Amino acid sequence: MNNKIKVAIIFGGKSAEHEVSVQSAKTVFDYINRKKYDPVLIQIDKMGHWQFVEHIALFNNSKKQINKKVDQTCVLVPQGSGSVIGKDGLFQKRAFDVVFPVLHGTYGEDGTMQGFLKLANVPFVGASVLGSAIGMDKDIMKRLLKAAGILVADFLVFNSYEKNKIYFNNVVKKLKLPFFVKPANSGSSVGISKVHDRKEFIEAIKQAFYFDNKILIEECIVGREIECAVLGNENPEASIPGEILTNLKNHEFYSYQAKYIDENGVSLVIPAHLNKVLIKKVKYLAIKTFKILNCEGMARVDFFLDNKNKLIVNEINTIPGFTKFSMYPKLWEQSGLSYENLIDKLIQLAIERFEKESRLKTSYINV
Repeated sequence: MNNKIKVAIIFGGKSAEHEVSVQSAKTVFDYINRKKYDPVLIQIDKMGHWQFVEHIALFNNSKKQINKKVDQTCVLVPQGSGSVIGKDGLFQKRAFDVVFPVLHGTYGEDGTMQGFLKLANVPFVGASVLGSAIGMDKDIMKRLLKAAGILVADFLVFNSYEKNKIYFNNVVKKLKLPFFVKPANSGSSVGISKVHDRKEFIEAIKQAFYFDNKILIEECIVGREIECAVLGNENPEASIPGEILTNLKNHEFYSYQAKYIDENGVSLVIPAHLNKVLIKKVKYLAIKTFKILNCEGMARVDFFLDNKNKLIVNEINTIPGFTKFSMYPKLWEQSGLSYENLIDKLIQLAIERFEKESRLKTSYINV
C-alpha cells in the first residue's frame, strides 16, 4: 500500500517570470524525498492552460521548452478534503494531498493561485492570499512597512491613467538622480530601469507600464545588497544573511540579465561579511517584515545596507527562486538545512496550517 504524500508541483504560469519558475520547479522535483513524497507535475503554459507533464525540460537556446505531456488540458476541482484533476469534463481522478506552487510573479505569487487553492480545499506551500497579495504589490508592501517603522526607500506611485502627469522635473526634485522605475507587481527585476536623464526616463516609464498598470519610481540607495531567508508559520526562523555582488562592469544594477542570462553577472557571498550586531539585526528585521506582511511558510527579505550601516528593506519575495543557484535554498543550506529537508519542512508547514484552518467553524447556525 502506498502511504506516500502526493504532492502536486505547479509551475510555469502566465507571468514574465515563467522561465524562472520552470528552473525552480525542476530543482524542487529533483530534490523532493521520493521515499516520503509522490510528486505530480502540473505545468501552466503562458496562455494559462494546465497540463500534466512527466518531466521538466529547461528552455534551450532558442527559448523553446518541450515537456512530455500526459494530458493536453486539465482543471483543478475540489473533492472532499482533497482535490482532483479532470480532463475534458471526464474527471480522470489524480488526487493529491498538498500543492507546492513554484510560480513566480503574477497569477502565481500574487494571491491569485492561493485563493484558488483555498477554494479547492487543498493545503499549499507558502503564504496565503493576503500575504501573497501584499508581498507582490510593492506599493502596499512599502506603505505597511513604513507605517510599522521599518525603513524603506522613498518612492512615488503612479497608475496608468496618470501617464501624462508623470513629470521628470518633479520626480528629480523629490528623489534626485539617478532613480529607479519599476512595475508595482513584478519580480526578478522584470521591467525595472535605472534612470539618469530625461531620455532614459521616458523609455523607463514605457517599459514599466508594459508589465503593470501601476508603477513605482524609487530613490536609488547606494549600499550593499543583503538577503535573508525566513521559514515558518506562527514562529518563523531566519537564516544566516547572504550578500549579492553584482558585476558592475557589465551590469549597472541587479537586473534580470545579471540574474539569469549572464553566468558571471552576480556572485553570492554566504554568509555575508557582517559583524554579529548587524547579523542579529538583519534576522530580527527579516522576521518582523515577514510577520507584518502576514506571510507564512517561506519568504526571502531583501535589504540595502547603506554606508551608515542603516538597513533598508527593499522587498519581500513570498515564492523566492528555488533553483540550485538561488539565494533562498542556499541560505538555508549554509544554515544547516539541506534542499531535501527544506522542501520537507515547507510541505509539513503547509499541512499544519491547513489542519489548523480546518478546525475553524464555517457555519454560525447548527444544522
